[in-house]
Amino acid sequence: MVNTAYDTAGQTPAASPWAAVGVSAFDELLYQAVLNQPDAGAAGWALLTGASPAQVHEACNRLLTLGLLQPPDSMGGLRAIDPRVAIRGLIRRRETESELLAATAEQMATAYEAGLLREEPSRLVEVASGEGAIAARLEEMYARAEHEVCLFDTPPYLAPAAPQVDLQADLLNRGIVSRGIYAATGLEDPKVLSRALRMVELGEQARVLPSVPLKLLVVDGCRALLPLTASVAGGYCAVVVWHSAVTEALQKLFELAWQQATPLGQAADDSELSENERMLTRLLAAGMKDEAVARHLGVSLRTLRRRVSELQERLGATSRFQLGMRASQRGWV
Repeated sequence: MVNTAYDTAGQTPAASPWAAVGVSAFDELLYQAVLNQPDAGAAGWALLTGASPAQVHEACNRLLTLGLLQPPDSMGGLRAIDPRVAIRGLIRRRETESELLAATAEQMATAYEAGLLREEPSRLVEVASGEGAIAARLEEMYARAEHEVCLFDTPPYLAPAAPQVDLQADLLNRGIVSRGIYAATGLEDPKVLSRALRMVELGEQARVLPSVPLKLLVVDGCRALLPLTASVAGGYCAVVVWHSAVTEALQKLFELAWQQATPLGQAADDSELSENERMLTRLLAAGMKDEAVARHLGVSLRTLRRRVSELQERLGATSRFQLGMRASQRGWV
């Protein structure tokens, strides 16, 4: 069997699968001869392939390097390695080479983008206008994420949340780290709170601040998406910023906010808290006002404050702050 097949219509050679793993037509022919006549030796393989002994010797060295033959030992001369083992080894080697090439491509792309920015600084930013264009950019950025996505989440919410929730869920399923900082004012909306807690359940690391400076998405520290307009009347417009000092500054802004934010988590020990108490500790940890917490729980302010007092008494806390600290130590938030 040779390394090429022929298209009967055009009589043009078609590449053999062996070519994909670096095995030439003659080397494949010789390997087939060794498999079929393992005891023929170099002279016999030369007759089977119609090649000279020198050609067979050179091809054997190549097959040894590729791991298709094993060298002579005390038991005899060259022998073929089981094709199922040898070919899998070739495939793994090619996969490793492909991964290295892909990594090199990323490094070269960084240099390429930097060169373009020096020649034409306007390439640093790309404006996306309209919900559809921004949704497309979001999808592209999530798809290209390799390590981490960082997110500022704050009102107003001008677009449906479902598409981004699906993108974040897919991201987490791929093993990409996702960190989100939510504005406490946004979490006063039950739908936003429900979405945030759902993301935490899926694996997002979420924290809360009383307020968040802007909506922001930073992917792998080198690509960012942030709004240019925030009003319904003014439309929906955002800007994509490529790797530059600007994206580095935005990533640093996120890290500073992350250090100051409060974790938005789940109670670790269900046996110690009722469902309502678990929700209460989460909402208190999020820094919500009493009115908003009471509205989420569907209770009066008087009932809410009584429940908070009961939790403080259970933990021996004399203040809301001390309650939050002790609840955190117990793994309640």
